[in-house]
Amino acid sequence: MGRLLGIDYGEKRIGISISDSNRIIASPLETIAFESESSLIKTIRNIILSLKVEGIILGFPIGLNGKDTSQTKKVCKFYNILVNEFKIPVIKEDERLSSVAASNSLRVQGIKPSRNKNMVDSTAAAIILQSYIDRKN
Repeated sequence: MGRLLGIDYGEKRIGISISDSNRIIASPLETIAFESESSLIKTIRNIILSLKVEGIILGFPIGLNGKDTSQTKKVCKFYNILVNEFKIPVIKEDERLSSVAASNSLRVQGIKPSRNKNMVDSTAAAIILQSYIDRKN
């Protein structure tokens, strides 16, 4: 087993999380401000290499009604880029309500989500990754 990278893809910010090498716990890692596709891929590549990541879990937007959302096409395009750029598995994971859960989690800790959007995004990525880990264990 090895580490997994969780990604919550957004138009302005991309939340990143990481699992432990035993794939038991997911933790928020960082939030990347979206500047360009190439700089985003470079940053992800550096994370993959430095943390010895063996798989990517990408949050996949599905509406509460089970249908595609306005973000679904963008995430599909990003998924294809990840698959073509990296020689490790890339898996789509339902991300429904992950941002809501992240905001609620931060509120419980006394952190205001509206003032800490970067924390919301990386926490959402951790929730997506933890959901995948829990389902597989």
